[in-house]
Amino acid sequence: MRVLAVSPGWIKTEAAIRMMRRIADSSGSTVEAATQSVMDALGGIPMGRPADPEDIAELVGFLVSPRAGYLSGTNM
Repeated sequence: MRVLAVSPGWIKTEAAIRMMRRIADSSGSTVEAATQSVMDALGGIPMGRPADPEDIAELVGFLVSPRAGYLSGTNM
């Protein structure tokens, strides 16, 4: 049995985009500034941006493919 986990962190979903708009509106800033503020509060994001849903879909597609057949016990 193979066990794999995907723990992507913050994903730029429609809900996340709406939240950034609400934060920007309530603080009188831009969506970009609100996004940076949340990333700073999270301790930073190595890629410098939230993940796009497509980024995660590509990873999952790889993990379920034969090319990842030897991986097990891995958390991505």
